[in-house]
Amino acid sequence: GANDPIDINTANAETLAQVMSGEGLKRAQAIVSYRNEHGPFANIDDLLGVRGIGPAVLEKARERLTIR
Repeated sequence: GANDPIDINTANAETLAQVMSGEGLKRAQAIVSYRNEHGPFANIDDLLGVRGIGPAVLEKARERLTIR
């Protein structure tokens, strides 16, 4: 459904931007770029390695994110 968690290893920037509400497309694109460069995320906390993603941002979005 609409509120199902999204997979951070497969979602595109537009989807990530919607889930990480208020973070905008720029940060979502940074996630996708990081993934393309470093390979799939092993866990949600790996998002902290992405520029512009801090603990507060991650905590707000955590329940909407997953890795399948």
